[in-house]
Amino acid sequence: MKAAVLTEYRAPLSVQDLPDPVCPEDGVVLEVLACGVCRSDWHAWTGTDPDIVLPHVPGHEYCGIVVETGARVTRWSPGDRVIAPFILACGQCPACQSGNQTTCPTQVVPGFTVAGAFAERIAVAHADVNLTRLPASMDPALAAALGCRVTTAWHALTGRAALKPGEWLAVWGT
Repeated sequence: MKAAVLTEYRAPLSVQDLPDPVCPEDGVVLEVLACGVCRSDWHAWTGTDPDIVLPHVPGHEYCGIVVETGARVTRWSPGDRVIAPFILACGQCPACQSGNQTTCPTQVVPGFTVAGAFAERIAVAHADVNLTRLPASMDPALAAALGCRVTTAWHALTGRAALKPGEWLAVWGT
């Protein structure tokens, strides 16, 4: 498969042929439909994120089509269009069970702790607890932002600001 690989910090990515990813027993392999670029990718590119070990495939805002499923996957089949979150939580630990998947101690973070979605295919761990169906009517380029940018804003509004249904919020500035 083709992938954009970070081989040197602050340098252009190199398009390379890499082996297809191995499907996790509890995961899937996706054919990437779209992948966003975000500020976190810039941190990886500049070398300021300690999780990045070169060479590395960035990309954490993605959606795709399931092309392979692991033996323990029950919710997904080849051909399903899905969206993945930035952080792939285990779904089993106390943090996950209490709704705090972003603090999962065994989280997998594509584009940071494992190869990301600046590639034709990506392996997605813990598929049954992380993936969400991508509506047929949703453009993949729009959907790719849902796993990071939209969920970050949602958490800021509902978690940090504790905004409740029916309440209003005004933002001044940019």
